[in-house]
Amino acid sequence: MTLYLDCNASAPIDPRVLQAMIDCYREGYGNAGSPHVFGQRAKQAVHRARDQIASVVAARRHEVVFTSGATESNNLAILGLAPHGETISKRHIVSTRLEHHAVLEPLNLLQRQGFEVTWIEPQPDGAVVASDVLQAVREETLLVSVMQVNNETGVCQPIDAIATGLASRETYFHVDAAQGFGKELAPLKHPRIDLISVSGHKIFGPQGIGALITRRRNSALPPIQPLMHGGGQELGLRPGTLPVPLIVGLGVAAQLAVQEWSSRRAICFQLRERLLEQVAPLEPSIHGDPKLTVPHALNVSFPNLDSDQVINALWEVAAVSDGAACTSICATASHVLASMGVRPPAIDGAIRFSWSHLTDPQQMEQAIEQLVVRLRSAG
Repeated sequence: MTLYLDCNASAPIDPRVLQAMIDCYREGYGNAGSPHVFGQRAKQAVHRARDQIASVVAARRHEVVFTSGATESNNLAILGLAPHGETISKRHIVSTRLEHHAVLEPLNLLQRQGFEVTWIEPQPDGAVVASDVLQAVREETLLVSVMQVNNETGVCQPIDAIATGLASRETYFHVDAAQGFGKELAPLKHPRIDLISVSGHKIFGPQGIGALITRRRNSALPPIQPLMHGGGQELGLRPGTLPVPLIVGLGVAAQLAVQEWSSRRAICFQLRERLLEQVAPLEPSIHGDPKLTVPHALNVSFPNLDSDQVINALWEVAAVSDGAACTSICATASHVLASMGVRPPAIDGAIRFSWSHLTDPQQMEQAIEQLVVRLRSAG
């Protein structure tokens, strides 16, 4: 049986989440916008999920806007805020070279429309320096957008320090938390973070559901304009009938992530240490400072091996990735590793391992043993 080691792309669904969704499909099929008992039952399920999700980041129920995932949330946060920037003549944005394409591409679009974007380069350790971000902020800066955890390297970014540094400024702060929500808990509770993008399938919930958390500041929500128009749902920001079973699944997944945070983290650390021990004889190059990296991800290159050789060698042993899933589809080199100063041979060989508390330790042990044997042969 092939071992799944690509949880950063999409994690397996928790059986308890799946059961809650099945129960909802059976009994909660009413439209949450309908006035009858079936609609009200669905509406209450949605309210409960909003509370579960909001509590992860110390937000409130009405600050949670449901979307199809973090990609849509990022687009809604960035492109939805742009009209306000044009109205008040603030057309400057600060972001980083590390961002996911779901942030990079909306920002590139705004650049073509006349906005100016200052791109902050990371350090070789895979993290940006908070002071570099803050020094780039100007009077006309509308938005700062910095991811919480990099999807390729697993390196945590200093969003709490950036949030603190923005305390006295009017600039909005958006965090793509697809890889950190429910895993790195404390930073996202900072009250100065205005917008947080969330994805369900990264926290053992269903694919196709996410949220944009729009935190109030001085009693006012961020002035976002909708990207789609229709039924007026989700504060008028995201029209369409709410997918109640998916929302219920995301809510349960968020609640479990908080309840089991400590035990999940401990398991992932143990798996990481054993993985590093086993691959050490191959003399891998690790991309991203291990002290800054989440316990469930590792980005490495092996000498004289490109990523295709590694993936092919592991085809029946372990499912791994050569970076972001979207990057793999587009067959482009990692902009993340390039921005960190990693040289092309190592970029071409970079492999991302990402596991979870659901990963079977014995199966992982056996898979890595076969990995070492096969890579030695391949090399």
